[in-house]
Amino acid sequence: MIGWIGQADDAAEDISESADTLWEQVLDALPRIGVALGLILVGWIVSRGIRVAGRWALSHRSSPSFSRVMSKVAGWIFLVLVVLAALAVTFPSIQPVDVLAGLGFFSVAVGFAFQDILENTLAGILLLFRQPFRGGDQVEVEGRMGTVEEINIRETRITTFDGELVIIPNRDVYKGVIRVQTANESVRSEFVVGIAYADDVDLARRLLEDGLAGVPGISDQPPPSALVAELGVSTVDVVVRIWTDSRQWDRLVVTDRAIRTSKRILDDAGIEMPAEIVTLQGTPSFRAALSGEGELTPGGGLRTDASGPA
Repeated sequence: MIGWIGQADDAAEDISESADTLWEQVLDALPRIGVALGLILVGWIVSRGIRVAGRWALSHRSSPSFSRVMSKVAGWIFLVLVVLAALAVTFPSIQPVDVLAGLGFFSVAVGFAFQDILENTLAGILLLFRQPFRGGDQVEVEGRMGTVEEINIRETRITTFDGELVIIPNRDVYKGVIRVQTANESVRSEFVVGIAYADDVDLARRLLEDGLAGVPGISDQPPPSALVAELGVSTVDVVVRIWTDSRQWDRLVVTDRAIRTSKRILDDAGIEMPAEIVTLQGTPSFRAALSGEGELTPGGGLRTDASGPA
């Protein structure tokens, strides 16, 4: 019994000494913890300044999306370095190699846990560096056409031509096919005009090319062209090609103006634009329907049984 009491006293004394030692270590570390917290606070303030200054500096040479994202990434990197420095101040016994090893393991774990987020982030950064398009460009991505509003860390925002907001993950944008409608100042539009076989096609072509050359919004370099594309059933099909501004609305308005002008030119010249010709075959059922003789089946055939249904 006495031995057990002695052991209990020794254990209590060890616990008390350990608590005193831990308390002394905490008191000894308080100044370092305070310095580390102050360092992190200053680092956070400086990182915000880096973001503001970086956005201002990059905005003069790059797109708003690029300057916003790159300044944010620079601020984060600086803040991470400050946190590592604060850890080194708080725990002097920790070696930089150990910190880097821990960060390596941590980055692998984070990579598996947030694979989609990291993939979208990397794709967004690559898109901003490559800049296949910028904010304000009109593009087609994943079958969606519209105006690019923003490229951020995770997604690309597009407002479609009918006013809907579409958010596409950056990885899909980076891997997919992108059609940038406004990459060049002008684009080509075309429409088909059908000329009657009896009319002079060469004359119609010259009239269309000369008449469309003065239409506002149609570029003169290259000039409008009218070329025979096909001998249709009812018409000689002429494809009219014009170059207009690449913006969607301007393109639609000028194309509408060109089609109306083409109709007026051909009408003034007396060139016919006939409708589709339909040939009717005089079958027995058709003749019976015209003459009123005989009885037709529901399918349009001539009923051979004169008695009809019972």
